[in-house]
Amino acid sequence: MDRVSVTVSVFFEEPFWVGLVERITDGKLVVCKVTFGTEPRDYDVNRFLQENYYRLRFSPAVENAVKDFHVNPKRMRRQIKKQLKDVGTGTKSQQALKLQQEQSRTERKVSGRERKEAEQLRKFALKQQKKKEKHRGR
Repeated sequence: MDRVSVTVSVFFEEPFWVGLVERITDGKLVVCKVTFGTEPRDYDVNRFLQENYYRLRFSPAVENAVKDFHVNPKRMRRQIKKQLKDVGTGTKSQQALKLQQEQSRTERKVSGRERKEAEQLRKFALKQQKKKEKHRGR
């Protein structure tokens, strides 16, 4: 049976509040960064995830070691309390976000280059058409 773990961390990253959604599936970590304007309340984050989870753009998968063992409920509560005090992103999350940024940057470059070439071809065709019309008019 596949195990899926989703963790949401909300923290303040000057000048906005940012949510970091981490999903671990089959030992692979994917991350998505969501920017909130003002400080979101718990129910705001919950509603946002319910409405927009399937529209989130997650980073490419990064290998993650998954430990499968039972945790004492009291220990788990302490760990959750400790995580709530901690601010920032994990190194694996940072790597996944950086990978996503690089991927979107290359996509933008490729699409921009294609658009530019298409525009140049269109202008060239217009020039050729004008030359033909000029020569026909003589």
